[in-house]
Parts: sequence; structure tokens; C-alpha cells
Amino acid sequence: MRADAQRNAERLRVAAAELFRERGLQVPLKEIARHAGVSHGTLYNLFGSREALINAVVADLAVGRLDEVAEEALARENAWDGFAFYVEKVCELQATDPAISDVVTGRYPDAERLMDVCGRIQAAAARLIARAQQAGTLRPDYTGEDLLFIFGTNALLARAAASTAPDIWRRAVALTLDGLRAEAAHPLPAGPLTLQQAYTVMGRLAAAP
Repeated sequence: MRADAQRNAERLRVAAAELFRERGLQVPLKEIARHAGVSHGTLYNLFGSREALINAVVADLAVGRLDEVAEEALARENAWDGFAFYVEKVCELQATDPAISDVVTGRYPDAERLMDVCGRIQAAAARLIARAQQAGTLRPDYTGEDLLFIFGTNALLARAAASTAPDIWRRAVALTLDGLRAEAAHPLPAGPLTLQQAYTVMGRLAAAP
């Protein structure tokens, strides 16, 4: 890649990361190009698609912060505390960073690096869920796909209430966690979704008006 193309690509990565953090991964590509001071055509010539641009910046947007939350949660001695901490902290990141919110819910499944991050999230969640279930504190029929719906509904709630009740997501998460304790469990009327089904549904929810 020529030096001028490298400079333009770096400007686009910086601009994309900044606007994604402010507004989420759906920011129009024309705005990213304008923010970077390059043409829309230059963006497409260098990256080709939104998914490629997301892949170029997703590690900077999300991986470190999400890994830190998972590590701290897994380090907690009490299994329920670790699970609850993870849920609360990921939901907090979603409420304060629109880009992370979109990453966690797998909004762009064709972005391979983004989905790799989703896989890391699911792996950490699976370990935390298994620990809490083995300790007898989390209902035994709960799955990682069920957790995706906490994150998905939290993303929608936090975004919709940001200007009127920015902390209401905390109430919703607290109520949800109380309902997930093993002693509160009752038989469920339907089985869980597969991971692919969960991401499909979450994508449709995110795209709904």
C-alpha cells in the first residue's frame, strides 16, 4: 500500500473508532469519510464495506475492556457474585458505549473479527454460568443464549432511555438477576434458542424501528 493510502486508511480507522464510540456501528459511512477528511470513494477503495471497517477497529473498540470484565468476574471467589458482576459490568459498558453495545449483541454477523469477539464473550459467559450453576446459585436451565437476550434488551433500553432515565437499565438488570437465582426458578414454557438463532433474533431487534 502506498504511503498516502496508508495515511488515509489510518485516518479512516481513527474516525470510525471515534464515531462508532459516540453513536454505534451503524454510523453512515459517508459521515466517517467526511470526518476523516477523505472521499466516500476512498473509504470504499481501502475497506470495501462497513464490515471490513468494523473488523479494522473492533479490537480497539471492545476487546480489552470486555476481557478485563471477564477476568475480574472469573477471579471472584463467590460464583454468583462473579456471574452477577459480569452481567452488570457488560450492561454498564453497553449503556455508556454504543459501539460496545453493538459488538456484544453481534449486530453485524458478517464482520468476522466482531464475531470472534462475540465468541470470546460467550466463552467467558459459559464459564461463569457453569460455575454459578455448579454452586447451586443460578437456575440450572439458564444458557449463554439466554444471556444474549439480557444484553440485547439492555442495549435497546439503554439507548431509548439515555436522555430521560439514563440509569433505568440498572433497575432492569437488578430485577432480572434476582429472577435468575436458583431458588426463584420455575419450569420454563419453551426451550432455549441455538446461538445462531439468538444472533439472528438480536439482529432483527437491533434493526427494528
